[in-house]
Amino acid sequence: MMSYRATRAGSRFMGALAVVAGLGLAGCSDVDNALFGDQSEDQAAAEPGTLDNGGPGPAQAPAPRQSVASAAEPGTLPDQAPMSMSSSAPAMGTSITPVTIEQGANTGTAVSNTIATLRSQVMGLEDHIGANAQRLSGLRAQATDNATAYYEAKARITARLQVGTTRGNPELVAQWNSAQAALDQLTININSLNTLGADVANDSSTAHYVLDQISATFNVSGAVDEDHRQLSVLEDETNQTIILIDRQLKTVSDDVQRQTAYAANERANLTTLASAIKNGELYGSDLGSPMMAASSGGGGAMQVAAGGTPLVVIRFDHPNVDYQQILYAALSQALQSRPGAGFSVVAVAPTRGTVEAVQLAQTSAKRHAQEVMRSITEMGVPASRLAVASSTDPGATASEVRVFVR
Repeated sequence: MMSYRATRAGSRFMGALAVVAGLGLAGCSDVDNALFGDQSEDQAAAEPGTLDNGGPGPAQAPAPRQSVASAAEPGTLPDQAPMSMSSSAPAMGTSITPVTIEQGANTGTAVSNTIATLRSQVMGLEDHIGANAQRLSGLRAQATDNATAYYEAKARITARLQVGTTRGNPELVAQWNSAQAALDQLTININSLNTLGADVANDSSTAHYVLDQISATFNVSGAVDEDHRQLSVLEDETNQTIILIDRQLKTVSDDVQRQTAYAANERANLTTLASAIKNGELYGSDLGSPMMAASSGGGGAMQVAAGGTPLVVIRFDHPNVDYQQILYAALSQALQSRPGAGFSVVAVAPTRGTVEAVQLAQTSAKRHAQEVMRSITEMGVPASRLAVASSTDPGATASEVRVFVR
């Protein structure tokens, strides 16, 4: 027991598209109100998803690279700008060489005219392949820059919290805003990847339609041998084109799924980081993160909970009880033993004194339980895995909140 005194083709791409649609750009739009207190009327028009640092928010967030990398990095010469990762990072999977389409002579038949039309369509698809490869390369370079900017801002916040700082430090709030702006740009990048994927999927449909038309043209009467030779060559070239398009479609789909999962996970981590800035102390990774895997064997926290002993007891016997760090450690230990665990938050009030005193103690205990509930959700545990209850204990000397694993 820990006690504290005062204590995760075209159909696959469309599936990824549906996942991203649920993500959106508003993943963190309510972080300010939830974590940094109610906003005053003059702050009601502030930019959504921006932490309040004491002044009105800008009408438009600055470019992430400018806001995060404005200060010179330690260890660099004054006249050296930070090196962009996009200039050195390879654009893996984007180098595709389009198929060279053989030009055929006009034999003067009606079939030859049909072949020329089909050939023109395949050549147009080859142009699309090259252009889409360039788009993908550019989007990957942007994603690299956005991720770099995000981690730079996040690292500065973590380093500052590691050595200790004040509660709600406005410098860390500004850096948090820079981190979220970079993450928002990454989400915009994901939407652009979705648009690219839809274009590649259309090319795939067109290529298969052209291939069907080529097969049907073999059965058209009035052709000469040269027409059938050209059709055979064009059929092979179209099959190769389809392979390239399908490969491109898979690459884009994989990028969408990977970046979507990354952005969703980091938004949860930003929420936890916002709570850490609010309290001026470093916690750790988001407790709802899918990366938190179960450890081998049963943990001590689960064995204790099975015996009916609370995981954490927080006694509110003086003002401004600082319980967040011990609460985070206890929840982290429990989730390492069982990642899918839920928690019960019980408000416990003493029964000593007059009826009025007991009633006041119960009201105070319930208020403290709601406060602990908010802290747990800020640390990343979904509200659907939390339950709240109230109780009394003759042995309690002050209002308590007891957290159980369930």
